[in-house]
Amino acid sequence: MSKVERVVAVDLGASSGRLYTGTVGPSTFSLTESGRFANGAVQVGDNLFWDILGLYRGILEGLANALRDGPIASIGVDSWAVDYGLLREDGSLLSNPFCYRDLRTEASIAEAALRIGKAELFERTGIAHQPFNTLYQLMADAKASYLAGASTALLLPDLINYFLTSKKATEVTNASTTQLMTSAGKWDDEIFERAGLTSSIFSPLAEPGDVLGVVSLPIAHRVGSSEAVKVINVASHDTASAVVAVPAKSANFAYISCGTWSLVGMELEAAVLSDEARLAGFSNERGIEGTYRFLHNVMGLWTLQESIRTWELRSGPIDVAELVARSAREEALRSVIDINDETFLTPGDMPARIARLCRASAEPVPETPEQFTRCIIDSLALAYRNAVVDVQRLAGREIDAVHIVGGGVNNKLLCQLTADACGVDVIAGPVEAAAIGNVLVQAGALGVIDSQRWSMREFLRKVSHTDVYHANPTMTKRFEGRRR
Repeated sequence: MSKVERVVAVDLGASSGRLYTGTVGPSTFSLTESGRFANGAVQVGDNLFWDILGLYRGILEGLANALRDGPIASIGVDSWAVDYGLLREDGSLLSNPFCYRDLRTEASIAEAALRIGKAELFERTGIAHQPFNTLYQLMADAKASYLAGASTALLLPDLINYFLTSKKATEVTNASTTQLMTSAGKWDDEIFERAGLTSSIFSPLAEPGDVLGVVSLPIAHRVGSSEAVKVINVASHDTASAVVAVPAKSANFAYISCGTWSLVGMELEAAVLSDEARLAGFSNERGIEGTYRFLHNVMGLWTLQESIRTWELRSGPIDVAELVARSAREEALRSVIDINDETFLTPGDMPARIARLCRASAEPVPETPEQFTRCIIDSLALAYRNAVVDVQRLAGREIDAVHIVGGGVNNKLLCQLTADACGVDVIAGPVEAAAIGNVLVQAGALGVIDSQRWSMREFLRKVSHTDVYHANPTMTKRFEGRRR
């Protein structure tokens, strides 16, 4: 392994899309941003959609930027889970994909509970009930006759791969989140049938590291590539890619992939399918090498992002770093809410919703942006503590550290309070974990580095930087005294 390759990671998030060019060799690693564009759900009437063609245009522009600096060997795509695009028989896009925050699934959730049951769904799939799961979305689409003209459903990274190559596949780490796949890693035909669906709507399953094909000639000419560019299935669920990039030294780690959503969990060799795990809201999502991401969804920085959007509409631009720094001077744990309350799922006036929850639970109501921000961050840290305590109990394993990766690494107050809440060291970094994991899987598939996950983590520790936050025992006791 002496060669050095340039690869492009496409990392699609709910608020932005990013392209990074990774230069990777046995002792070489660098990451350069090649493109960035805004993303967000578009409301049309009562529904929320993704502008998938706008995202695709941004990807092609970023790919062209990367190629101006030299040839690239491959490209890989990761994104959030559960959402999909529908294709007609002729391969054309039927419509813009719905956003997971769309509220059309309420009736199908109740119907699925009658036809299958929540307990059986978890036992078969290992996936927690979430109102936005692909199962419920497809049932809602079927009821509204949206599936009548559809031949294929492709999860969003697979849809982008199809645009690039005209080839269809469903990558397994993302497929595992649909609540339509067995915990053993196969499409569950019985769930499809009982839900009134057919598994033929999805393409065959593919593993991270599988080469799907090459960028088609028309697209290659458009972005300025004179050489074949491979399209590689990475761990296409962005959390799965982020977990690849957790620079852990031992298997006894917990991770928090912190962005718009926060995913808190452990990497396990077997699924945890107990009823206790189901009732605690945990999922068993697939990772690389057949592992399971045993995790709990936490609402994440979405509540802060939406609060800032609300304040900016009223008062103009806000320096987020300065706002967080000022909030650090506010009273700790003055106001704590359930950050996972479903009232936070949809866009809107988050400060007003936080105030209502505080009043309902007899918590002091924040009055300033700094107090609201401190309330959100304290509540996030407490939710992380609860999830970390639960994951150890349910998995029957103790952790030796918590790794925070993703955008939350930049929030130093959140990192410190998470260490305080969990009573264990927090290792923060890397920030662009999903993109780095994406790059590492591509590099492994190309034979540039060892493709085993622990070898990739050892390689990453040599070429990346992390910060360590130590728990304050006094604050740990205060968090322990707060309600769940």
